[in-house]
Parts: sequence; C-alpha cells; structure tokens
Amino acid sequence: MEASERQAVTAHVSFAEAVRVWAKIGLLSFGGPAGQVALMHKELVEERRWIDEERFLHALNYCMLLPGPEAQQLATYIGWLMHKTRGGVVAGALFVLPGFFAMLGLCLLYAGFREIPAVAAVFFGLKAAVLAVVVEAVLRIGKRALKGRFLLLVAAAAFVAIFVFHAPFPLVVLSAGLSGLLGRHFFPGAFPEAAKVNVVSQHATVIDRMAAAGELEHTKPSRARAIRIVLAFALLWGAPLVALFVSAGPESVFAREAVFFSKAAVVTFGGAYAVLAYIAQQAVETYHWLRPGEMLDGLGLAETTPGPLIMVVQFVGFMGAFRNPGALPPLWAGAFGAVVTVWVTFVPCFFWIFLGAPYVEALRGNRPLRAALSAITAAVVGVILNLSVWFGLHVMFRRVVDQSFGLARIPVPVLPSIDVAAVVLAALAMLALFRFKLGLPKTLAASAVLGAAWKLLV
Repeated sequence: MEASERQAVTAHVSFAEAVRVWAKIGLLSFGGPAGQVALMHKELVEERRWIDEERFLHALNYCMLLPGPEAQQLATYIGWLMHKTRGGVVAGALFVLPGFFAMLGLCLLYAGFREIPAVAAVFFGLKAAVLAVVVEAVLRIGKRALKGRFLLLVAAAAFVAIFVFHAPFPLVVLSAGLSGLLGRHFFPGAFPEAAKVNVVSQHATVIDRMAAAGELEHTKPSRARAIRIVLAFALLWGAPLVALFVSAGPESVFAREAVFFSKAAVVTFGGAYAVLAYIAQQAVETYHWLRPGEMLDGLGLAETTPGPLIMVVQFVGFMGAFRNPGALPPLWAGAFGAVVTVWVTFVPCFFWIFLGAPYVEALRGNRPLRAALSAITAAVVGVILNLSVWFGLHVMFRRVVDQSFGLARIPVPVLPSIDVAAVVLAALAMLALFRFKLGLPKTLAASAVLGAAWKLLV
C-alpha cells in the first residue's frame, strides 16, 4: 500500500469500523498473550496505523504491571484511547466474548459427554500437549525474565515457597515485589536498564491526528473522573456479590465462586500460567470443585479457544457449580457459575485501565517500579515451574501422594502407577513444539488424535 493510500485509510476511524476490527481480533486471538499481542501489533501498528510503536509498547508495559490478562487490557486501553469509555468496553469485551461462548459450549460437552470413551480419549491426548505447553512457557518466560543471579534466586525462592511450603500466591507476588525494591537499592547492577526502542515513523497515525485535533482530552487525569470510575466499578463489581449472598446464601457455590475469583482477579500478575497454580490448588484441594486431572482438561480447552488463557477459570466455575447445583438443574447451574466467574474476573480488568490509563505517563522512567516488576516476573517463572511439575506428576502418574516433612509438604509420585502412554505423548508434544516448531494448534490437534488412537485401539 502506498503512503498516500495508507494515510487516507487511517485518517479517521469510525466507531462502527473499530467494532469490526476488534471483533476480528477477538475471533483470531489464539496462541496465548504473545500471539495475541503480535496480532494486535500487526493489525493496529503495521497495517492500519492506528497507533505508533512507541505508544503501543508504552501501553503494553503499563498493562504488564497490572493483574489480569495483559493482551485483553491492551485492547481495552487502545479502544479507550480512540473512542473513550465505549471504545474500551467494546474492545475489551469483544476480546473475551468469542472465547466465552466457545468455552461455554465445550464445558457443556465436557460435563455431558466426557464419560464417553471417545471423548475421554481425546482429553487424554490434550493433557499431554498441555504439559508441553506449560514447559514451553517456563523456558520462554525464563529466558526473558532471568537476567542475572539475583533474579534467578528470586525465581528459585518462589518455586520452593509454593511447591514445598504451599505459600499463598499473593504472598509470593508481594514478597517478590518487595525484594525487587530492596534489591535495586542494595544491588542496582542486578536490574538491567529497559531496552530502548528506535521508532521511525514517516506517517502520522490515527491517534497522532486525534491529538493534533484536540480529540484526546479524555486521556488527561481528572480527580472527579477517577472518583466516578471508582464508584461505578464498586457497584459493577460489588452489587452482584451482594445479590448472590442475599439470594443464594454465603455458603452457596455461586457466592463462594464470586468471592474466590474476585480475589484471584487482583493477584493474577504474570498472566494465566502464573495464577493457574494458585487456582488449581484452591479449586482441587480446598473447594473440591475439580479433580487434579480436570484442571488439565480445562487448560486444554482454554488453549483451543480464542481469547485470554485465563478463560480456564470459566471451566472451573462451570464444573464447580455443575457439581453443586443447589436447586437448579446441573447444566443451568454450571452455565450460571461460568457467567459469575467470568464477570468477577474481567470487571477488574476494565477498572484498572479506565482508572489508571490517564496516569500512565507518570509511570514512565520509574526505576523502582521497574525493578519491582522485574522481580515479580522472575517469581512468576518459579510459579510456572511449580505448575509444570504439578501438572507433570498428575499427567505421567496415576497416583500422587503428599509426603510431609515438618513444614514442608511435597507431592511424590507412586512409581508403579506411571502412565507410559502419557509420558510418550508428552515427549512427542515437546518435540513438536521445541524441535519441529509445529505450533500450538497443530500440536494440540495431533496430541488429541494420537491420544484418542492410543486409548481406543490399544
């Protein structure tokens, strides 16, 4: 496309056109946060010139500071930048809705038909692929995050704290952030400077033109606006919880899910893989909403749908309510539990953007904050390693028992219960991802087919 044509195309973006683009991104947002951010960069920076590279990366850095899925929050941020509150709501919602409906359909199938041998065989294959995906996440994030001995120690301490001593995930995050602040003061060389990005922009972007025309007044900080945002989201977030407590009772599964996932929503630093260990531990061991193998099933389903990987919480909410339906039919209860879970998980994501985005410029160049984020990201590597070990044990062994040693409690596999087929499938999935770069969708599909063939034919 010639420069003049590109300028003509990006001179103005109507709200209707933005809705179509955000819908396209939502439908194609496979591949986890890395793939989703890359898709938005291609669509919004390279092809449509809505936003320049520097502003895009600055917005992404802010979103990475927040709890919740950074790709969904980045979409909300850019949508808000271009079309105010309605733009942010539409961009963020369309990033989630395709995955929500796809996941809801898969949950209904899982709850109703997973006992059928063919369906169970497919999920057997998916579990092996999920283990490979989580291991790949450890390696990918670790290469990026562990820059130096100090951060490596933070990652190791996080792993030991969760795997051995079962420390609460929020405590690990807070401790890591504090270690980053203190570490930068005492060991400033342990934290590399942020990489600088050279931005070459020959053509004005849509947002540049909006700024020149005085159309970005809504991005300026305002105390009155901040108060309105806090009050509005306190109602949106709190009113459903109160309604559930009053109508269903505090001990109902819906109220318990609303409270639990509200808490999880404010500690999901580091993306879905990081918080999955916390959610799995609580959902399986504390609330008994899931069995260990079912958390792997849910992650496999989330990997096959568009949208944030954190949509796995929808599976947890569905199955928890499906098994504890109260007066409702189980499938209706599961669907309602899924809606409650997704609502309390994603409402905070919009809140962080609408409240904090006008103050983003104040965060630029804040070195102590960057050090805290670096330490949290390092701790996330340790947390994801814990998740991969936990998943790996439950995939490759049919029985895993907890052994206590004082304050420590370590899951130990029962060696005779090893599942050779699962080990072989996991190894093949890792070869497909690491050696042959097959890609996530093809690896998941191949693992599902091989798992089904093994279970049905052997």
